[in-house]
Amino acid sequence: MTATAAPLPDSRLTDRPDASAFVVPRPGFGRRFALVVDTEEEFDWTAPFDRAHQSVTALGGMAEGQRYFEAAHVRPLYVTDYPVASHARARDMMARWVADETADVGAHLHPWVNPPHEEQVCGANSFVGNLPEPLERAKLTALRDLLTQAFGKPPVAYRAGRYGIGPNTAQILADLGFRVDTSVRSRFDYRAQYGPDFRHMPLRPWRTGPAGSILELPLSTAFLGSLAPLGAHLYPLVERHRLVRGGLSRLGLLDRVPLTPEGVPLTDAVRAVDALLARGQELLLFSFHSPTLTPGHTLYVRTGDDLRVFYRWWDGMLNHLARVGVAPTHLDEIIAAFA
Repeated sequence: MTATAAPLPDSRLTDRPDASAFVVPRPGFGRRFALVVDTEEEFDWTAPFDRAHQSVTALGGMAEGQRYFEAAHVRPLYVTDYPVASHARARDMMARWVADETADVGAHLHPWVNPPHEEQVCGANSFVGNLPEPLERAKLTALRDLLTQAFGKPPVAYRAGRYGIGPNTAQILADLGFRVDTSVRSRFDYRAQYGPDFRHMPLRPWRTGPAGSILELPLSTAFLGSLAPLGAHLYPLVERHRLVRGGLSRLGLLDRVPLTPEGVPLTDAVRAVDALLARGQELLLFSFHSPTLTPGHTLYVRTGDDLRVFYRWWDGMLNHLARVGVAPTHLDEIIAAFA
């Protein structure tokens, strides 16, 4: 008689998993990487949140980016928010990618531009997990239904805008048919902005939510430097002290490096990849924001030269990943491999 594993207990996305929750891929999966793009409206990141800021104009940049990644055999997961899914040209363009199986679409919730609009627009409420459960549920239901209508099938992957998961998010996701969450940004702390604390969350995938029904894919971040083994304990002590943090980085003692082309030099990102692989990481998760693909919309790509640097970053990163034997993967493969 074949033994079966006991079902996992219910847990919240914000709960640190215990050893029984971690999952490993099926044999043959190898070392892989995936790309998740936060696909969202353009707005001034330095200004207060505003429901009126719902412009979606970076379509040419998105199309160019999709052509680039398609040529590199990378199938992005575009976690998409309400303004983008409501935009006819964006929706039609992305629907073709989904139909061609060159991209996947998930859900990305910015509460200040996602109906129903019942809450006060403020910093704390920009993290949807801070909202009352009925309102968080109503917003995510509205987004799921819009994406289902736009792309012909319900989304199964989710990333909260601003990584803003809360105590009710896992149950809501499970009830609405989601199977994957990518909202945990391990090694980061957003409490000063009224958001979640991910400082001590792991980097390996794990099962969470009601009876372990949600696969959590945390964003990849590495500590670098001679003090890297102490990073999880030391970095939170210096994170808010800019001069101390900068000094540790310049001296090569401690640095925190997420896998993103936004604000991270290629040399540092390559070192982070190598550090994560050396620690046995089997799935690397890269990320950036869709408005970055058009100059002038984010802090990271202001000019045409910046955009060329962005693509050179990816040229170098994809070449390095190929050299070290890390192949691209996509949502369906990940779900099957970690089932």
